[in-house]
Amino acid sequence: MTSEATEERVLRAVDERRRLVNEAIDEELPMAEPERLYEASRYLLQAGGKRLRPTVTLLAAEALADVEPLSVDYRSFPSLDDDAVDVMRAAVSLEIIQSFTLIHDDIMDDDDLRRGVPAVHEAYDTETAILAGDTLYSKAFEIMSDTGSKAEHGLEAMRLLSTTCTRICEGQALDVQFETQAEVLPEEYLQMIEYKTAVLYGAAAATPAVLLGANENVVDALYGYGIEAGSAFQIQDDVLDLTVPSERLGKQRGSDLVENKETLITLHARQQGVDVDGLVDAADAESVAEAEIDEAVDRLEAAGSIEYAREKARELTERSKDRLSVLPDNEGRRLLSDIADYLITRGY
Repeated sequence: MTSEATEERVLRAVDERRRLVNEAIDEELPMAEPERLYEASRYLLQAGGKRLRPTVTLLAAEALADVEPLSVDYRSFPSLDDDAVDVMRAAVSLEIIQSFTLIHDDIMDDDDLRRGVPAVHEAYDTETAILAGDTLYSKAFEIMSDTGSKAEHGLEAMRLLSTTCTRICEGQALDVQFETQAEVLPEEYLQMIEYKTAVLYGAAAATPAVLLGANENVVDALYGYGIEAGSAFQIQDDVLDLTVPSERLGKQRGSDLVENKETLITLHARQQGVDVDGLVDAADAESVAEAEIDEAVDRLEAAGSIEYAREKARELTERSKDRLSVLPDNEGRRLLSDIADYLITRGY
């Protein structure tokens, strides 16, 4: 299947579930008092987003139960023990955690925009944004705690969610640490993106298996699928930051270079003797010239660093898809495989 056909299948599957997820978000996170706090908490969730993670959750449930896509009520989903489980609440919980991380990331990075709108701390204020993120964090656990699953399965899902949140914070701390660390090794970078980005994909894929009562081997395989596909997703983001025009990115191309952020690309280039710190000479992303970015990208291409990152993403993707062999051969499984491919072939 061509990358264009895969993208079309994935976007159709995501679009079919996005509407349901958005409706569930409104139900699970209604407006309340104080009104300003809940407006800020809902702000990014209402600003858009593909809803890739909750789609992975719903597809994993469909594949595990071996049902036709969209044929079962996600609010009363048949578990492997024939109990009814609200897997939509799990999907919403994970998407809310994603929004919580974005709010706090934007504050830490002092980013003005997110999803084409002012960041929460810009639209409101920093204090409200911090509280909004904290509210989403706690609401995610509240929502996950009431899926109707067996008590032991629900407790394990809560444990997975809490571990995921801890890992995300550890990943963010490593990312900050790398800014002043004398040398960052490629394996350290891969651990950082696993913690900061990929663990939420791992939780998205594994949580329905936990709630529906799948065995440990299936849970572990789905978690591994999410970790590897999510890591490939982040590496692809690093590639796109250099190779996609600024108008399509929605930000200045090459911003990672300007901000001296380490990526798998720059780490490989350093090992090839490239003076990465001298590739771009600009005070900020807005002042860098396109010609300077072009020249930097040419040097990274010549060092083989961009292709190295692409190959690593492809390798991780193939490994992630192999893990899906624990699932029945059905449309849900095929769509999960397509999503893994889409994460490293998307244009932006």
